[in-house]
Amino acid sequence: MSKQAKLVCELVADFNSNNLLTQIRNNNRSKSDIDKTYKYPDHFTSELIETKNFKMELLKWKNSHNPYVVLQLHGGGYVGAFKTQYRMFAGLYSELGKGASVLSIDYRVAPENPYPAALNDALYAYDWLLNHGYSENHIILAGDSAGGGLAMALCHYLTDRDRILPAGIVAMSPWTDLTASGSSYTENFEIDPLFGNTNESLIYNSVYPGNHDLTDPYISPLFGDFTGFPPMLIQVGSNEMLLSDSVLVAEKAKSQGVKVRLSIYENMFHVFQMGMTLMPESKKAWVEVSKFLEQMMIL
Repeated sequence: MSKQAKLVCELVADFNSNNLLTQIRNNNRSKSDIDKTYKYPDHFTSELIETKNFKMELLKWKNSHNPYVVLQLHGGGYVGAFKTQYRMFAGLYSELGKGASVLSIDYRVAPENPYPAALNDALYAYDWLLNHGYSENHIILAGDSAGGGLAMALCHYLTDRDRILPAGIVAMSPWTDLTASGSSYTENFEIDPLFGNTNESLIYNSVYPGNHDLTDPYISPLFGDFTGFPPMLIQVGSNEMLLSDSVLVAEKAKSQGVKVRLSIYENMFHVFQMGMTLMPESKKAWVEVSKFLEQMMIL
């Protein structure tokens, strides 16, 4: 573990142990940043799009003829709204995707909007792209945590309706099992700096499913059939309680004929990619994303 990563990990653990992280989440989780002014580099243009139920932001690289688009589904445990850091993610996806567009959506969240609100909004965004000139084989889904699980849930939904799936999926620390049944929930309980050492966290007390079956693949994609899924890049930290969510999905999808690259980053924590280029580990992860996007995009 690099010095930078160790410092961030200690800060997260300290916040968590003092319940500060929980307080911050409770006070700000449903407050969206999508209406806040954000200055992208000059080679980008951005457009705020209002739909009936939620807002989206379309980021484009000026004068780019790249036909691909990344549909970004943010994390936040289905209770956290769109935050500014996802604009930085969007910029990176476009940079690494050689000028690809990025559609980031501020989907509805619980408890005010439980399942299936997030899934319905992700589907709406997917169809919006199709209706605005993008084809399925030019769409790449990308999501972290709940957003990674939502990307897979969307593909289960599309598969069940015999619809064409996107070209690929980038999933960072995806939350795929809301039953919390994987072995890492106990094995990493004491070392996960974000969710560890407490049973009070949202991974045990999610309000998103409501009274629905937690094993429904549209809620916990781990329990679905991955046959026919597009190639997936799954990144996860070895110290995460959600490690099993990634490992079990990768094993299952591979056994069903899906091309999956599972990268487990030693000693890393949940969505360590938020470190962007400030930590060697997160920088390496984004380089891997770049290579995956290059393989998915035929330009």
